[in-house]
Amino acid sequence: MGRALAGALLAAGHPVTVWNRTPGREADLPARGARVAATAAEAVADAPLVLLCVRDRAAARTVLDDAGQALRDRTVVNATSITPEDARADAAEAGARGHRLLSAAILTPTPTIGRPEGTILLSGDAGTFAEHRPTLRALGTVRHVGADQGRAAAFDAALLDLFWTTVHGLVHALALARTEGISGAELAPYAQGLPQLLPAVIEDFARRADERRHPGDRSSVASAAAGLTHVAHTARARGLDTTVLDAALAVTRRAVDHGHGADGVSTLVELFAH
Repeated sequence: MGRALAGALLAAGHPVTVWNRTPGREADLPARGARVAATAAEAVADAPLVLLCVRDRAAARTVLDDAGQALRDRTVVNATSITPEDARADAAEAGARGHRLLSAAILTPTPTIGRPEGTILLSGDAGTFAEHRPTLRALGTVRHVGADQGRAAAFDAALLDLFWTTVHGLVHALALARTEGISGAELAPYAQGLPQLLPAVIEDFARRADERRHPGDRSSVASAAAGLTHVAHTARARGLDTTVLDAALAVTRRAVDHGHGADGVSTLVELFAH
C-alpha cells in the first residue's frame, strides 16, 4: 500500500521522498522519480506532508520516534490501521511532538489507489485537511469525516466487521456445500444473487437503526432464529465448525427471549449496542 500511495503521488507530479523499514522495498519508485532516504528523519526533513503506512500501531510509533524532531511543524497522515482509541491517543501525542495529525482509513485495495474508485477517509482538524486536500486528491476519492481523530478508524472497523463476517459466511457456505457434494462452481451462480440484495437491505437497515424502529413486516427475529437453527444443525451434522453460526444463533435467540421475536432482524442493532 505504501508503494501504491507513493506511486499515485508521483503520477500526479508531486515530488516524493520514500523510506521503508526494509531497504530495497521501493521497487520501481526510484526509476519513476522518487528520492530514496536513508532514514525516517531524512525522509521527512523537507516534506510539509508526511504519509505513514506500516503494518500496525507499534511499527508506526517506532517510525515516528525515529523521525523525532524532524517531524516538528509537519502534517502527518497516518494511514496505518489502528483503533479509534489509539487514533485519539496518537493525536494527543502529536501535539506534544509538535506536528499535526490526520488519521486515515484506506477502504479500497492497492489497484484503486490514484483512481476515483480509491476511497480514503480522513479525520482530524478540518483546516489541516483543507490545506492538504489538493495533494491528497492524487490518492483517489478523499473525504473528511470529522474533527474527532477516531472517526476514520471507526468507519474502518465497522466496514471491516461487515467485510470479514461476510467472507466468513462465504467460506463456511463453500465448506457446507462441499460436504453435500456441491462444488464451488455449482454454488457460485446462486451465491452471486445474494450481493444484489444487499444494497436495499443496507439502506433499509441503516434507516431503521437511525430511527430505532424495527418493524417485522418483512422478516422477523423469530424466523431468523428458525433459519439459523436449521443451518447450524445441517453444518454440525456434517462435522463442520459452527462457532460463528452458534454465536449468531445465541444472539438471535436472546432477542427472542427478551420479547423481540416479532420485530425485524435489524433490532439486533439495539441488542448489540447494549
